[in-house]
Amino acid sequence: MKPPILEMNGIFKSFNGIPVLKDVDFSVKQGEIHALMGGNGAGKSTLMKILTGVYSADRGEVKLDDNVVAIRNYEDARSNGISMIFQEFSLIPTLTVAQNIYLTRESKTSLGLLDDKANEKKAAKLLAELGVDIQPSDLVQDLGVGYWQMTEIAKALSQEAKILIMDEPTSSLTKTETEVLFTFMNKLKAKGYAIIYISHRMDEIFRVCDRITIMRDGRKISTSQISETSMDQVITDIVGVASGKAFEWVERPYDEAGEPAFEVRELTAGDKVRQVSLRIQPGEIVGIAGLMGSGRTELLRAIFGIDRIHSGEIYVRGRRCAIRNPSDAIAAGIALIPEDRRVQGLVLQHSVRDNMILPILAKVRRGPLLDGKKMNELSRELVKRLNIKTDSISKASNLLSGGNQQKIVLAKWLANHPEVLLLDEPTIGVDIGAKTEIVDIIRELAESGKAILVVSSELQELLALSDRVLIMHEGRMGKSMKRQDIESEEGLQYAIQGY
Repeated sequence: MKPPILEMNGIFKSFNGIPVLKDVDFSVKQGEIHALMGGNGAGKSTLMKILTGVYSADRGEVKLDDNVVAIRNYEDARSNGISMIFQEFSLIPTLTVAQNIYLTRESKTSLGLLDDKANEKKAAKLLAELGVDIQPSDLVQDLGVGYWQMTEIAKALSQEAKILIMDEPTSSLTKTETEVLFTFMNKLKAKGYAIIYISHRMDEIFRVCDRITIMRDGRKISTSQISETSMDQVITDIVGVASGKAFEWVERPYDEAGEPAFEVRELTAGDKVRQVSLRIQPGEIVGIAGLMGSGRTELLRAIFGIDRIHSGEIYVRGRRCAIRNPSDAIAAGIALIPEDRRVQGLVLQHSVRDNMILPILAKVRRGPLLDGKKMNELSRELVKRLNIKTDSISKASNLLSGGNQQKIVLAKWLANHPEVLLLDEPTIGVDIGAKTEIVDIIRELAESGKAILVVSSELQELLALSDRVLIMHEGRMGKSMKRQDIESEEGLQYAIQGY
């Protein structure tokens, strides 16, 4: 039996006193493709960020070839042969394959000029060793996305990486490109490289991986040989036991036969949203489930006017709305709570109050100036309504916890009294107490007659909230399931996986 090339032992990490990794053990062998799976918030990303030097563990050790190593930053990781291939490509399309592979590490002539011929010669040798059928002089922008992925991998291996972390590598690939990537991965495996493969796609996991480790709630739940486990067991390990009555579904009455509060007809936007149609009744919560890259976030972005709509129609309370930008969406009574609150939802250096009144500046004016008294009254009312824990509405938003930051994002849109709420991962990165409160707030909004569309990777949350669940796959809307017909998270997971 091969010894591990990598061992992570007793890794513990907390943020603001909240443990996110709880004494996790993880190992990878040379010449192995090892799947790392778990639901949102399971701790996968934090564990990999410790391995790549983004975070430091509070305690625990990392061993490479049975030697303890200190990984304090990305350079430490790279010098120890660890490299991560992210979902979003880091390539420059207008440069060649060779220029991208050796970017910032180029060979130079005796005069100190860039030596493209020498770089192409080194790249040709590397690509030949890896069995990649692309030319070093090819412009990246002329290649298919699958070859972008292989160029990223070649770039990592040119830095003498021996452990590759691949984060959802097929999320933007076609089936043909995925086949090419899997063939390439098997070649790397045969050459002795170790690959940590992060994906939500079980068919891929069972096809390409040797072992699988599953995490849940910051702990390692299991490690198994792929040949000795089953999809049923994997789903059970990912889902675990539901906790708390806050995440129990409560059936709520709403008008199922009347005019919809919100409707999308044959909406197409970009390459991730294709002829999507859906209806939401007043007071109804509709959840969207799907794999990473299925187009869920892109659908919400298109409805809110961030991404350009190519065709289709949007109706709010029976009135057709032309949405060309977020201002049009806001005027139509649509609000979006985005997935990344810190980048897209808040101006972190601004106060609680200032963030809350950003969408409603026109409503708090007094002549040419803003009405400070009105702003303060409105902000305090929202802080109280959403139980935002802050000692002052003047406090900078970045000083609050993740859960309270998310409540500010909700509050700023509630001040605008929207008819339709689009929620993208509404409880991501918040503790269980804040999750419970946010779930209650969403239910209250539905009770008041709002139409609510929720995207969530946390199936427990989706099942607790939704009256109906729609399955999205490769940009199209598929199966529609009434909540009372979904018996368990396992049943929904099967639907998402297409079984």
